[in-house]
Amino acid sequence: MASYDFKPKGVCSRNIHIELTDDGQTIESVSFTGGCNGNLKAIGRLVKGHGVDEISGILAGNLCGNRTTSCADQLSKGLLEAREAVVR
Repeated sequence: MASYDFKPKGVCSRNIHIELTDDGQTIESVSFTGGCNGNLKAIGRLVKGHGVDEISGILAGNLCGNRTTSCADQLSKGLLEAREAVVR
């Protein structure tokens, strides 16, 4: 299992901890520091076991209120960054 910490921008959460399988293709777990606790815990449960590309495609572009991003959108960016770090 490979671990990666992503620093989101433009959202309430301060960190997204991502764990992927050793090949970087599948999400083992996701946890957020800060943000809307219940909603972000639910996202972590929903994405577990799914592919990075699948989840990133679903969440990319999701907005929060009048912001240009959201915690889900930032997760999509973090997943791709984490996978890149694993496969290097």
